[in-house]
Amino acid sequence: MSALTGLERAMERFGASLLAQVRRKEPVELVEALRKECDDNVVVCSENLSVVPNAYDVELAEFAHEELERNGQRIDQVLTDRLLRHGETMGYVWAGPLAVHVTKSSDIPNGRYRVSSHVMKHVRAAAFQQ
Repeated sequence: MSALTGLERAMERFGASLLAQVRRKEPVELVEALRKECDDNVVVCSENLSVVPNAYDVELAEFAHEELERNGQRIDQVLTDRLLRHGETMGYVWAGPLAVHVTKSSDIPNGRYRVSSHVMKHVRAAAFQQ
């Protein structure tokens, strides 16, 4: 085995390792967009009660959605977990069970993603009386 072959193998291992690290990183930009959507729609009911929407829709551009599917990532669960942690940190109360639904769309204004939120239907306000 020549030194060049060993160097080439080392470079291949380094490249594969770097690629694996990049793929494992959370989708930071999407997480920030979800946090902003959550924070922008908080309803302060009292000094101790801030309610936020519990249903979030993330529309991804087709290429981004296909890339995530190809890598086998469960992006909806990753985003739900990150948003749940944000809500706990901020002391928010969800307006029902939290869900982040990810779909692909060919009509995205910025060409990458769109985030929206709403309160899931069939949730009664009486459930929040304390």
